[in-house]
Amino acid sequence: MDQSGTITKTKVTGLPGDGIGPEVFHATQRIFEAAAAPIEWEMAEAGAEMFKKGVGTGVPRETLDSIARNGLALKSPLETPVGFGGKSANVTLRKYFELYANIRPVRELPGVITPFSGRGIDMVIVRENVEDVYAGIEHMQTPSVAQCLKLMTAPGCERIVRAAFGLAEAETRKKVTCATKANIMKLTEGMMKRMFEKVGPEYPDLAQDHIIIDNCAHQLVIAPEQFDVIVTSNMNGDIISDLAAGLVGGLGIAPSSNLGDHAAMFEAVHGSAPQIAGKGLANPTALLSAGIMMLRHIGAFEAATKIEQALFITLAEGKNLTGDLSPRGHGVGTDAFTDQVIANLGRSSNLPSRDYKKFELVAWPDLTAHTEPNTRSLVGIDVFIESDLSAQELGQALEAIAQDTPFRLNGISNRGVQVFPPTGGQTFLVDHFACRFMFKNPIPLNASLANGQPEISYLVQRIGAKFTWMHIEKLQNFDGKDAFERPQGEG
Repeated sequence: MDQSGTITKTKVTGLPGDGIGPEVFHATQRIFEAAAAPIEWEMAEAGAEMFKKGVGTGVPRETLDSIARNGLALKSPLETPVGFGGKSANVTLRKYFELYANIRPVRELPGVITPFSGRGIDMVIVRENVEDVYAGIEHMQTPSVAQCLKLMTAPGCERIVRAAFGLAEAETRKKVTCATKANIMKLTEGMMKRMFEKVGPEYPDLAQDHIIIDNCAHQLVIAPEQFDVIVTSNMNGDIISDLAAGLVGGLGIAPSSNLGDHAAMFEAVHGSAPQIAGKGLANPTALLSAGIMMLRHIGAFEAATKIEQALFITLAEGKNLTGDLSPRGHGVGTDAFTDQVIANLGRSSNLPSRDYKKFELVAWPDLTAHTEPNTRSLVGIDVFIESDLSAQELGQALEAIAQDTPFRLNGISNRGVQVFPPTGGQTFLVDHFACRFMFKNPIPLNASLANGQPEISYLVQRIGAKFTWMHIEKLQNFDGKDAFERPQGEG
């Protein structure tokens, strides 16, 4: 409210989306207006129609400018080409605005009966949103071998870990669990675990533990009530957040927020459901709940609680629910459900809203994760080669090539399993070999870009005269520790 007594409204970019998107968006707008939520809409376009108009990302410049200007967006589902064609419009938005923290609340809702009802499920999954394999860096290595790079960074891990701890404090939660696959991917997933353990002592009032991600999925089904806040990497979070949503009613009622330093986007998790689009049957609960998250994000706590309680009452009393929440043949349309929520504004349910405080992310420049090692040396290279030779034949040929170079052939692996020197294992070979060459004398690295370059170029030139190679990975040592993993079977 400004000095004249006028309520100050926050401008939000509205993305009605595709399929049922416009219907659930309009329903959310109606409820916001009835609750006097302090929002001013600036409507924009993204998704299927933009792809049809030749916008390769599905997000036109005008929409990007609107979100950049307002710093807030509420988004209905967007259609994305699957398996071909343009990039995901959803991913485009997350990447463009560096919306690195995906917040997925999972809570039992009154009147939504599932096999887990009565278990007291109330958790938040905090998913890193822009790194990991979802960076989308993929290459065909050979005509029959594809590669996807899993990129995880120390700053990226630190900021999502800090987001999880900060959210736990803002929502007066008691425990934060870090879920990784660090037992297998010790450098990438291990980085998340190590950062969690580094940052954790700054939050002594919060209980903290680590769990392997597959066991986390198992425990979510066996005893979901044990979890409070889970922080995890991108693909892990994508999977377990959908799993967790299934415990309390499914994606049709699941909200989500995507937070960054300069913008925040709130959305329904479910798809565009083209099979019921335009029929007035869609359930707006997910987008409405995302809107409630948005109101809390801007500090409009009173309006958020008012709308949330009206939604809880509507679900609990079971009057005028959409078909997905009703016995077959007893559901009502989107408008009737929306009317019922509006009619319940001002009432309180038996399920209280949580206590919330304004939650601020730690800005990227304030992070301290980037440190240089005291010592750094180049100890070898992996050269990835396409070949139809046997491992023995390839190994002998490469040993001969390396004979009068500064390198020795240390071994060859195929899909991560050592095949030369032979280990006696039974490995199905494809035409993609990782050939590890170690320097006979490691090279200390300094500011000179020439460190090891002439030697590497000489070796690769000799390899290229006989074989097709795809790419090279430098093998480094930081502070006396190898900064690379060994293939299965290497001694």
